[in-house]
Amino acid sequence: MNRRTENIVKTLLAVELAAVVVFSVRYDSLDFRIYMLGGQALTDDASLYLRKWSGLWFTNTPFAALLFAPWSELPLTAARVLWQLSTVAAFASACATALKLAGHRPTRGVLLAVVAAGLLLAPVYHTLFQGQVNVFLLALVLADVHRVSQGRTAGIGIGIAAAVKLTPAIFIPMLLLTRRTTSAMVAGAAFLGCTALAHAVAPDASRQYWLHTFYDASRVGRTYISNQSPYGAACRIMGSPERVGEWFAVVPVVLAVAGLALAAAWARRGDWPAAATVTGVTGLLVSPISWAHHWVWVMPALLLLLRDGHRRAAGCAYVLFVLAPLWWTPHNGHPLQYGFRGPLTLVANCYLVAGLAFLAHQALRLRSTRNLSLTSFGPAWHLVGDKFKRGVDHEPAAEPGPQPVAPDRARARRSLLRP
Repeated sequence: MNRRTENIVKTLLAVELAAVVVFSVRYDSLDFRIYMLGGQALTDDASLYLRKWSGLWFTNTPFAALLFAPWSELPLTAARVLWQLSTVAAFASACATALKLAGHRPTRGVLLAVVAAGLLLAPVYHTLFQGQVNVFLLALVLADVHRVSQGRTAGIGIGIAAAVKLTPAIFIPMLLLTRRTTSAMVAGAAFLGCTALAHAVAPDASRQYWLHTFYDASRVGRTYISNQSPYGAACRIMGSPERVGEWFAVVPVVLAVAGLALAAAWARRGDWPAAATVTGVTGLLVSPISWAHHWVWVMPALLLLLRDGHRRAAGCAYVLFVLAPLWWTPHNGHPLQYGFRGPLTLVANCYLVAGLAFLAHQALRLRSTRNLSLTSFGPAWHLVGDKFKRGVDHEPAAEPGPQPVAPDRARARRSLLRP
């Protein structure tokens, strides 16, 4: 990266940050406002799940409301600006951890480039638009997985993330399957501790949530186009949630078993970036509600594809998640939103299709390399990293020594040596 390119990256990032601040001042992010109202309502905990806030139900855990109680004491505009800037900082932390997890020591230039490019991803800017918490959960989970990959005990971040939104809890069975029992127990204890704390502060709301609200999917728009889960797609294709039979309960079970088995297989080989990303995507596919802004796991997935030399696939996926063509299709109750309509239905569920394709790709990659050791993957990442470093820091790339060439490594080498 020459000075001109670095200045372009810095300028882009500065424009993005300025846009975040201006947006935060002028626009009232609906989800963040509901979070603040939920935190405020925690003092009268019986009403948290029994009334609508700004026309919508509070659907997160009582612990999530507890975390937002201090925010409710701030002026709304100041709270929005502080929240959005904190979200950008959390995203930068998640990017840095994802790079380290993949075996790359990120320089400042690399990190700035990844953050600037990542903020253009639709799930990320939709998180900012709505004032959501997804990026914070991503940062917590990746930090724990990074510690586990280094042989250290972790789990507190995963437990806290699961106590805010239940989807990250899928990392607990992943830790058990990979025999990181202590970390799994720490994560479970953190989840129970956070949940118990919320119960101590708001016992009525906690009972209402865990005994009733937790199971009530009718409180959210299951057929809305933003729900990119298999269940959401099934509701739209069948025409309504009522037409989706009880047989569909088998689908998330099969996806959970397959996804966790795949993640555990990669973890046993020491490929924790693949294990973490596969688990994160599996969580999105298993959950009955996976809003478009939940798909922030696309960032580590893109880095994983780049690490393995699949630059063309990474480029196509990046364009898909920047443009978010699902919003170009008929929605908001349009008749064409329902039923199976060939390519239109595939575009309308493009995040879901991309998630399934990613898991299939990782399964095929595992099968094609099952007889190779982990060291077969390392040089491919270093080839990509060295090429990037030659542009960033003007450092010469080290020549890899002779050794068996894995398919992914060979693909990366051919793409880098192609004139």
